[in-house]
Amino acid sequence: MRTNENRADRTGGIKYVVAPDSFKESLSASEVAQTISEAILSVNPNASIVKVPMADGGEGTVEALVEAAQGTLHAAEVTGPRGERTRAVYGRIKQAVDGEADQDTAVLEAAALFGLSQIPANERDPYLATSRGMGELIVHLLDEGIRSFIIGLGGSGTNDGGMGLLAALGVRFKDAEGEPLAGYGRDLFEIASVDVAPIDARLKECRILVASDVQNPLCGKDGASEVYGPQKGATSEQVRALDQELARYAGLLEKAMGIVFQNHPGAGAAGGAGFALLLAGAQLMPGAELIGSAANLSAKLVDADWVITGEGKSDNQTLFGKLPVYVARLAQSAGARSLLISGSLGPQSEQLNSEFTACFSCVPRPMPLSDCLEQARDNLYHTTINVVRLADGFGGGSQR
Repeated sequence: MRTNENRADRTGGIKYVVAPDSFKESLSASEVAQTISEAILSVNPNASIVKVPMADGGEGTVEALVEAAQGTLHAAEVTGPRGERTRAVYGRIKQAVDGEADQDTAVLEAAALFGLSQIPANERDPYLATSRGMGELIVHLLDEGIRSFIIGLGGSGTNDGGMGLLAALGVRFKDAEGEPLAGYGRDLFEIASVDVAPIDARLKECRILVASDVQNPLCGKDGASEVYGPQKGATSEQVRALDQELARYAGLLEKAMGIVFQNHPGAGAAGGAGFALLLAGAQLMPGAELIGSAANLSAKLVDADWVITGEGKSDNQTLFGKLPVYVARLAQSAGARSLLISGSLGPQSEQLNSEFTACFSCVPRPMPLSDCLEQARDNLYHTTINVVRLADGFGGGSQR
C-alpha cells in the first residue's frame, strides 16, 4: 500500500476523485461534482482533481455517464409517457465490449422517456401511461447501427409491464376484435392475442445492460403494482387490477417465447419494463456497479488520496447498496480515504462511519426544506471548503 509520504510528494499535490450522485430536486451529479471541485481549488489551487459524476440508473444517468466517459448527448422525438410526442435526450459513449475494441454504446434512461416527473402530479394514472418511447428510441438507434446499450430504469411513471416498449419493438398485441394495441396500462385488460415473431431480429445482435437497483418481481405483494403503483397514481382498486392483468400478460408472453422472467429480481423495475427488457435479451445489473464500470471509475482511483462522494440524503439505508457506499468500497480497494458530503444526514447515519473516513451534512443551520433545496449549491460549496481544509492538513495516504 502506498504511504502518506509517497502520495504527498507526488508532483501536482493531493489527488481528489470527486464521484457523487445527484442531490435530488436541487443539483445534478455533474453540478455536484463541479461545485465540489471549485471548492477544492479555492483551498488548494495545486490539487489534482478527477471528476466522475455518478448515477445508479435513475434520473441523471445519461448526463452523468456521458460526462464521465467523455461521450456526446443527442435527442430524438418519441412517444412520451402520456402519448404526446416528446424530445428525449440520450447519450453515446465509446466502450469496450466483451474485451474487444471500443464501440458506440447508447445510454438511455426511463426517467427521460417515460419519467414520473414528466407527468403532472394531478394527472398521474397508470392506465393512461406507456413505455412505448423507449422501444421507439431503441429501434431508432438500431437503424443507426448501434448494437450496445446501457439503460437506466429509475424514476419511471408507468405500470404497463413494458407492453408499450415491446409493441414498439415489433411484438403484436391484439384485442378480441383483432385490433392492434399500442401498449398503455389500460391495454393490458384488452389483450386477446400475442405474436412475438415480428420482434426486431436485430436485438439478437445486441448487448443490453440495464442499470437498476430494484429487486422486485413483476407481480405479487412485492411486485411493480403493489409497491410502486400508488406513487404513479394508482388507486387501491387499480393496483389489484393491474397486478392481476400483468400476471396474465406475462403468462401469454412467456408461453409465446418459451422463457420465464416474471419472478426474476428486477422484472418489476420501471413498472415492469425490466421484465420486457429481460425478454428482449437484456442483463440486469446493480445500477452503481454498472455506471461505475462504464465510467471506468476504478482506473481513475489509481493514486487517489481522497475520494469525495455524496447524495441528497444519507442514512443507514445508504449501506444497502446505494451509490456512495459502492464508491467508498472502491476507494478502500485503491488505498484512498473516502469522504461523504450529502445534503443531509438522516437516522442512524453514524453507521456510515464503518464505510467512510468521515461524513458531513451540507445544512449549516435549521432551515425549511425549500431553503435547503434553493441554497444547495452554496451550502455544498462552503461545507466542502471546510472539509478540504481539514483533508489537506491531513494530507494523502493510507486508508482510514
